[in-house]
Amino acid sequence: MSETVNTAQDESLRRLSKKDLLKLYIYSQAFVSGFNYEKQEAPGTVFSLIPVIEKVYDNDEEKVEAYRRHTELFLTEAHLSHLVLGITAAMEEENALRHDIDPASIGAIKSALMGPFAGIGDSLYHGTLRPIMAGLAVSLITASGYTSPLGAILFLVVMAGVGQVLRYLGIMYGYKQGVSLVAKIQSSGLLQKLTKYASIAACVVIGGFVSNLVAMNLAVTYSAGETVVSLQETLDGMMPSMLPLALTLVCFWLIDKKKVGPVPLMFIVMILGVIGSMAGILA
Repeated sequence: MSETVNTAQDESLRRLSKKDLLKLYIYSQAFVSGFNYEKQEAPGTVFSLIPVIEKVYDNDEEKVEAYRRHTELFLTEAHLSHLVLGITAAMEEENALRHDIDPASIGAIKSALMGPFAGIGDSLYHGTLRPIMAGLAVSLITASGYTSPLGAILFLVVMAGVGQVLRYLGIMYGYKQGVSLVAKIQSSGLLQKLTKYASIAACVVIGGFVSNLVAMNLAVTYSAGETVVSLQETLDGMMPSMLPLALTLVCFWLIDKKKVGPVPLMFIVMILGVIGSMAGILA
C-alpha cells in the first residue's frame, strides 16, 4: 500500500505544472538561436525542452535518450513550432511516467506536423500579416514626412506581440491536448496519414523550388553545317530545367544512399560549379 502511495506521490511531483510550461515558454525564446543547415531547428528544440526533460525523467540514461531523439532534423515555422513543443512536452511526460508511448512515435509525430504547420505559419504570419503591417508602417512613415517612427514601432509591436501570443498559446494548448491527440493518432492511424500527406506536400514544394532556385546551364555548343546549336537550348526543348532536376535528384541520392552530409554536399556542388565554369562547360 505504502509503495503505491509513494509511486503516486513521485508521479505527482514529476508532472508538469503551469510553472514548468512557463519555463518551456521562456526557454523557447531561443528556439532559432542554434539554427544550422544540417539540423535546422533541432538545437533550439533540444534547448527549449530542457525544463521538460529535466522535470519528468529521474533517470540520467532516460534523459540522455530523450535529448538524443530531439537532435534529429526539425524545421517548421518558428511561431507555430510551439504547438509542436507543447504536444512533445505532453508526450515526453506520458512516456516518462507511464511508459505507454513508443518513444519513436514522439519524433514521428514531430516530423508529421512540421510540414503542415510550416505551410500554415508561413502563409498566414509571413505571407499575410507581415506584408499588411509593413504596408501600413510605410504609409505612416511617408505620411509624416519621414519624421515619425510610429510606423516602425507599430510594425515591431504587432509582429512581436502576435508572435509571442502564438508561442504562449501554442505551448499551453499543445500540452493540454497532447496526450489525447496522441491517443487519437495511435488508434485511428492518423500518424501514417499525416506522414504520407506531409511527405507529398514536401515533395511538391521542393519540386516547385527546383526550377526557380537551382540554376545549371551548359555553355557547350556544336556545329551542324552552318548552324551553331546550343546544347542547353536543345535540352530545354526536350524538358525545361532538366539539368537542375537531375542535380537535385543526385544530391538527394547522395544524402539518402551514400549518407553524405548537407554541408559537405554544398561545398562539393560549389567546387564542381567553379571547375565546370573555368573549364567552359558551365555558363
